[in-house]
Amino acid sequence: MRVLIVNTSERTGGAAVAANRLMEALNNNGVKAKMMVRDKDTDSLTVADVGGGLRSKWHFLWERWCIFCHLHFSREHLFEVDIANTGSDITGLREFKEADIIHLHWINQGMLSLNGIRKILDSGKPVVWTMHDMWPATAICHLTLGCRKFTESCSHCPLMPRKSPFGDLARKVWRRKMRIMRTHGRVIFVTCSRWLASDAKRSKLLEGNKIMSIPNPLDTRTFCPGDKEEARRVLGLPQGRRLILAVAQRVSNVNKGMSYLIEACRTLARLNPSLVGNLGVVMLGGSGEEVASSFDVPAYPLGYSTDVDKIVAAYRAADLFVTPSLSENLPNTIMEAMACGIPCVGFNTGGIPEMIDHRKNGYVAAYKDAEDLARGISWALSEADYDGLARNAVRKVSTTYSQQSVALRYIEVYNQAIAFRHYKL
Repeated sequence: MRVLIVNTSERTGGAAVAANRLMEALNNNGVKAKMMVRDKDTDSLTVADVGGGLRSKWHFLWERWCIFCHLHFSREHLFEVDIANTGSDITGLREFKEADIIHLHWINQGMLSLNGIRKILDSGKPVVWTMHDMWPATAICHLTLGCRKFTESCSHCPLMPRKSPFGDLARKVWRRKMRIMRTHGRVIFVTCSRWLASDAKRSKLLEGNKIMSIPNPLDTRTFCPGDKEEARRVLGLPQGRRLILAVAQRVSNVNKGMSYLIEACRTLARLNPSLVGNLGVVMLGGSGEEVASSFDVPAYPLGYSTDVDKIVAAYRAADLFVTPSLSENLPNTIMEAMACGIPCVGFNTGGIPEMIDHRKNGYVAAYKDAEDLARGISWALSEADYDGLARNAVRKVSTTYSQQSVALRYIEVYNQAIAFRHYKL
């Protein structure tokens, strides 16, 4: 079986990380898997790019310009929506023609257009689509953030100006997506969390398509417990402090909720003054320097990195992983931290409570409640059986997110997709 995994980027972003790990898991379990990307970063022979050079960049810029116009030339929400009005046609490429299964992942920002997706469906090849957010089930947004219009018909998107001389962008894209889904073949949709599957099943757009949940895989040979002192020495972090780690592609992203972690650290001064006097926050991700001065405890921004050794060292250096994110699917970061034996604290949102078992391998705080987030940090570092939390974290990853278990579940999905396509023919 030959599988082509399609994703915008080879290495940047959570979807790229997940797609890479799935490719590795499949290749380790008897499937010939390759990736097709727009942004290729390595010389890996298992990753091909769509080509096009400047044309690919033009796809990205043209889509952003069209959205910019609809936003009345405001940058607000500019990267929170995608309209897929332009992109590459991959159906003529050798890798596409050789594949038995086309497995779409995150294909936005000029990677694939709606017309390109239609051509993929019309090719006759079975298609599986892993949803890393809600874009395949909505008109233009990635995060619904309480909006339920996608259950009937997207229009007048809250992220867009109410009145526009260009018309209702969400309604236009919704209608195009609806025509494609209704007339150009079925897709098996896979979500990384049960939470996202539940929302996706409510989408009128995906009505009649099979939707299931399979978590992302993780290589537990790489992400595993290690020497904390050595990890801190390598990263230049202090040996004597209790360190909280926060990870995000861009730390200043409002949806990553860093303001809640900042407030939680202030609250800790009241809840547990002896702890906060010896506490530090490590940030792995871009723009960490912008928020470091806002913490009442020492902060150590490490910058953004795709270096696996540095990422693993950051987890091993930490005493606790905290994700104050306001909207998440199934964060790779929690999985990685737990595999390294680090207990986790996060809000009760998205797929986070599926990963953090409350008071067993971490603490699930009430949504957007900085005080409860502080309470969870204090409990994990001062009151709980810390070694027990760490052991439970490692056990959760090994039994739920191992490469083999995830690969076997995807192979079953691929076989279903092939059988369904043969039945239709």
